[in-house]
Amino acid sequence: MSKKLGASYWKLWTATAISNLGDGVSMVAYPWLASAVTRSPILIAAAGFASRLPWLVFTLHAGVLTDRFDRRKLIVAMDFMRGLLTVFVGAVVYFNRDSFPALDELTTITNLQTNWPIYFTLLITAFLFGLAEVLRDNSAQTLMPSVVEKENLETANGRMWSAESLTNSFIGPPLGSLLIGIAIFIPFFFDAVSFFFAVALIASLKGTFKPVADEKGREKINFKAEIKEGYAWLWAHPLLRPMAIILGTMNGLATMVGATYILFAQEVLQTSVFTFAVLGTAGAVGGTIGGLLAPKVSAKLGSGRSLAMVLAAAPIGSLIIALTTTWQVVWVVVLFETFFAILWNTITVSLRQSIIPTHLLGRVNSVYRFFAWGSIPIGMFLGGGLVSALTLVLSRENALRAPYLFGVVLGLLLWALAAPRLTTAKIEAARNVG
Repeated sequence: MSKKLGASYWKLWTATAISNLGDGVSMVAYPWLASAVTRSPILIAAAGFASRLPWLVFTLHAGVLTDRFDRRKLIVAMDFMRGLLTVFVGAVVYFNRDSFPALDELTTITNLQTNWPIYFTLLITAFLFGLAEVLRDNSAQTLMPSVVEKENLETANGRMWSAESLTNSFIGPPLGSLLIGIAIFIPFFFDAVSFFFAVALIASLKGTFKPVADEKGREKINFKAEIKEGYAWLWAHPLLRPMAIILGTMNGLATMVGATYILFAQEVLQTSVFTFAVLGTAGAVGGTIGGLLAPKVSAKLGSGRSLAMVLAAAPIGSLIIALTTTWQVVWVVVLFETFFAILWNTITVSLRQSIIPTHLLGRVNSVYRFFAWGSIPIGMFLGGGLVSALTLVLSRENALRAPYLFGVVLGLLLWALAAPRLTTAKIEAARNVG
């Protein structure tokens, strides 16, 4: 299989694994840092909102840039920028390290006074980090068809997501808890180093990754016209249009439910820093299994039935989490939810990569992700606002549980409306036409 995928793919795979190891370390560090700066549900959600807002306001423009410039150079530039931002955050945390409460005391602290200077630092850097992430991720997805053959896309994507899950969620979080236990600033510098390693690997890829002819590349960019071209192609497609809207609704519900997850984990599940890291490994196990088995599951059940199963899994998982006080139960639920998320991505991302014309791939992909990911900051805001409002009439614990119950009702409604639109026959027909 490695011969089919080629050396360039394995460089990309290694770079992704290394940068995701750093992300896994910061996956523990950032939420615990935010929760040590403020205990307000709406402010915790606002930090997540800031990091995801670029998916709503910058995604379409990122698609135009992805179709104009060398995608490898864009990835290198954005990873370098993310590395610098992470160094800056690490420095801020280092110089203010004595102002934070002991992290393991946060399970019992609910009225911590917000540290506004550090909070606003987190808010601004989260937004800038999100801008870089939008352009980087769109470039990476559109780069893949230039690295591997069309018939190997599902295998390549599956192996890539297995690597992401292994390093991001299995190795990274426990390592992050170990590092943050030594000093709260260390995980951020570790994350920055991982970005710089990834930059070196991506920069060494051989080949041409500029998607447009030189004559168009010299033309002045008309964002409005070029976004419109990508939008028109997606909106006219009978399958990708509803698929984007359905995924957007799923992501909005998921982030509404998870907007205050760090507070739920600390106060309801009573997790320590280490336990929270162990809880994060569920995503690695589910993601690794999903990356390896998703193509086989899709082939066995059919693409349509597989996607319907994904839609049904979300509200079931939300119901179980809403009713439990045990972190081990949540670990099992997250494992299955991550498996189903990888199953969805393996089917839909590979489909997009195989049927969207190369010269439009960046823009159509960005329009798709505008609908699919633009709902995430909205979900974050709604989730944090919901918990904050309900604390006025409910206990804090019940308020933190409430979004999961809303997710059950809305998730079941989405499953009933969306599953009939995503059949195997429709997916295969779109793939054959593409």
